[in-house]
Amino acid sequence: MTTAWASLLGLALAYAGMSCLSFAMDRHHEQLTRGREVPARRRTGLRAIGMVLLAAAIVPCVMAWGPTVGTVAWLGFLSAGALPVALLLPYRPRAVAWGAGAAAVAGGAGLVPVLAALLR
Repeated sequence: MTTAWASLLGLALAYAGMSCLSFAMDRHHEQLTRGREVPARRRTGLRAIGMVLLAAAIVPCVMAWGPTVGTVAWLGFLSAGALPVALLLPYRPRAVAWGAGAAAVAGGAGLVPVLAALLR
């Protein structure tokens, strides 16, 4: 696995995970849905999906750089994934949601060959 590919996967999964965690909060979910309150079940689901995406972001990092540097790179990608969410969420919550969906699909699709190689 190349480091460029691992960087893209880690960043995409971190962005999608941070977006899910932010939309699990009442204030940000109301921004997205224009004032509707978030049901408790959806909040729990968004938190679970966000944590899974953030945990999945460590896989390509560790495979590309090893456990020590990969963990540090993963922490950097978590910060880099949170930055666009924090900057765009107050102004364009729907763009953040669409971007997170696209990033989750792309990151998940890119993670399939990585996991297949890992299981061989």
